[in-house]
Amino acid sequence: MSEQEAPPRPPISETELEHAVMLLVRGLRAAGETIGLTGDELDDAVAATLAFLRRRFTGDYSVDEFGFDADFTESLALPLLRPLYRKWFRVEVRGVENIPLEGGALLVANHSGSIAIDSVMTQVAVHEETVGRRNLRMLGADLVFASPVVGPVARKTGSTLATSADAQRLLDEGHLVGVWPEGFKGVGKLYKDRYRLQRFGRGGFVAAALRAGVPIIPCSIVGAEESYPMLGNATPVARLLGLPYFPLTPTFPWLGPLGMIPLPSKWIIEFGSPIPTDDRGEGAAEDPAVVFEISDRVRETIQHTLYSLLRDRRSVFF
Repeated sequence: MSEQEAPPRPPISETELEHAVMLLVRGLRAAGETIGLTGDELDDAVAATLAFLRRRFTGDYSVDEFGFDADFTESLALPLLRPLYRKWFRVEVRGVENIPLEGGALLVANHSGSIAIDSVMTQVAVHEETVGRRNLRMLGADLVFASPVVGPVARKTGSTLATSADAQRLLDEGHLVGVWPEGFKGVGKLYKDRYRLQRFGRGGFVAAALRAGVPIIPCSIVGAEESYPMLGNATPVARLLGLPYFPLTPTFPWLGPLGMIPLPSKWIIEFGSPIPTDDRGEGAAEDPAVVFEISDRVRETIQHTLYSLLRDRRSVFF
């Protein structure tokens, strides 16, 4: 045997496998008890996790051309996010009947909160509250997919690059697509500018919807601004790390990793009435006036709804 050749690794024994599964089950139960799951919920979570692992080992799952792994999303990602959605942020959803049960549609939402957790909570809301549990295929920035851990997970849960080509293909194939056109300008704005929408860019999302002839659903999110209130921006640190901004919040970076825990703000997500695009005629996507008109209408709808939701909310945390 040469010095570079490693000895063959012995196969895992049944005893070792049983021990690993036992440790996994104990860990799942401990995590479930920590977040307040009942005995039946714990049993269901353990059974679902073991079934998921079995499918991964046997290759009994599929991934689409964009990298979306429905089994990973349903069995692992969403169960981990539900406690955050239901118990931490206590998300209240309104207007879910405005999301079509099938076919393509473009969901357009405001963006905020230092960390783009508002998009993830919207994804959970769509899946949990719609009949048939639709998956929201989100469009994200290059930085998301360049991250070593976040990027692959985003792909597996249905996100793809925020390009006109990818958006067009998803809409043409009948998917529900989510876009946050404020981008980093929205998610990285200071707390003093909370709930004031930033520019929506050039309206590329409107053009994609016009070409596909699908409705646009305005989505207004209240609560994300207070989960990570950004009091300042350490610009030199952001430049050093190659980031669009480096948030300074009441807890981060002062408390280290603990500062990454979001504050338990009360969230409301409202899906507005669909804005049709199939009545604009051929070539409307190439008409800047039409694109600007619809983009401005979507933006104004979201802004007015945010003000209305803020009046309805009793307090930031209740």
